[in-house]
Amino acid sequence: MKKPAIGGFPLIGVALFTEYEDLMSRDELFHGSQLSKSERMEVFRGFLAVCQWTEVYYAWRPNLPDDADNDLIELAVGGGASAIVTRNLKDLAKGELRFPQVKILLPEQCLEIFR
Repeated sequence: MKKPAIGGFPLIGVALFTEYEDLMSRDELFHGSQLSKSERMEVFRGFLAVCQWTEVYYAWRPNLPDDADNDLIELAVGGGASAIVTRNLKDLAKGELRFPQVKILLPEQCLEIFR
């Protein structure tokens, strides 16, 4: 399978799907939001429609402080991603295993790349 360049499609797998689904259902996180729970879930389904489902067959376990971050790195490496877009730069840099082919970008850096 051809590896996507930065700007390709988002990857989603079991662990990330489960985390997103949980976050989207937490009303306290969206206090003051103009979107109802059903509208949030509709946006989530729209996001999923453009994602590529990616199976992770190997556990690389970079030993990050938050196990969900390990899952994110594994998804990126397993799916051939060239970047992870996140605000969690500090925690993602703490891994014992390094994957230099995967860049860690802030959302605004991503937007600069895709003007």
